[in-house]
Amino acid sequence: MAGGNERSMKALKEVWRRAENSLCADCGKPDPDWASSTLGVFICLSCSGIHRNIPSISKVKSLRMDHWDDAQVQFLAKHGNAVTKATYEAHIPIYYYQPTYNDCQVLREQWIRAKYERKEFTEPGKQLPYSDGVKEGILWKRGRDNGQFLPRKFLLSEREGCLKYFTKQDAKEPKINVKIDVINATFQPVKIGNPNGLQITYLKDNKTRNIFVYHESGKEVVDWFNAIRSVQFHYLKVAFPIASDHEIKNRLTRNFLKEGYMEKTGPKQREAFKKRWFTLDHRRLMYFKDPLDAFAKGEVFVGSRENGYSVQKGLPSGTQGNFSWHYGLTIVTPDREYLFTCETETDQLDWITAFTSVINQAMTPQEYAIEAYFKFKS
Repeated sequence: MAGGNERSMKALKEVWRRAENSLCADCGKPDPDWASSTLGVFICLSCSGIHRNIPSISKVKSLRMDHWDDAQVQFLAKHGNAVTKATYEAHIPIYYYQPTYNDCQVLREQWIRAKYERKEFTEPGKQLPYSDGVKEGILWKRGRDNGQFLPRKFLLSEREGCLKYFTKQDAKEPKINVKIDVINATFQPVKIGNPNGLQITYLKDNKTRNIFVYHESGKEVVDWFNAIRSVQFHYLKVAFPIASDHEIKNRLTRNFLKEGYMEKTGPKQREAFKKRWFTLDHRRLMYFKDPLDAFAKGEVFVGSRENGYSVQKGLPSGTQGNFSWHYGLTIVTPDREYLFTCETETDQLDWITAFTSVINQAMTPQEYAIEAYFKFKS
């Protein structure tokens, strides 16, 4: 009996060591140490918890602590991540967002359920709830002034190239009508205080406007997210006919590079530093009095190093103004310097890393136009 167990463990380790099984099949996290004995995939601890919630589809076991019999090991050897992906991920739409281990729970759970439970990607041309080019339904939206979440009707239309919402079910005119090419959407469960919280941003008069929504159903809110990406993708295919699908995919919804509190002073650099919530959305650094404000109090354009932009650790010598946080950083632009302080050294270094990643990238023609607008505005 002991010899049989040793053989099984040896065979299990051999399958486990295959290169295809070195990353979690669902989120890409390195060194997965769980597996599904019914699907044949190697997964991380976090994804195993999601699998455990769909026991009719997937039965998970620890590769380190649980016993695997010969038949189960043979099943893993026959399948593994590559074979299983070839079945369950055979026809993923180019615009569909495939989450990583850094993404929130609702994105990862609905990705796993879409693959194995609903089998959304096993057949070509399958009609999906986010692929019709139109989506209509209720989302709970946060009021700009009172902060209450109330049900609002939203309408997304590929034909019209826009997203609308209505304050009343029977309203004929929308409260807003936003062109799809200026929209971004990113999940914000912690900021919004709801596991299905979604932040939709758009540009109005070249200024950023935030809308915070959620839905009780994780599937429904992720369907909305991928519907926005679908409509954006098809809009951009028409607008940029020579661009590759990969290039267009990279222009769809994006996560913010970094968010968090810093202190800032005014342009004269003699005013007291004030605590503000900052969002770095690629080259736009926005600051808000509250993380859930609808409008930014101000925005700073962050250009490229070759155009005279840089980030420096610390504040200029002789900096005036009272500040309670002592880990400073300075954004240098061709026109002026912006001074900030962070609460911890870790925050300071994280912000510097984020700014550096933007500054080291060359600017696109569209970004030169945005820079010109910021200079004109100032």
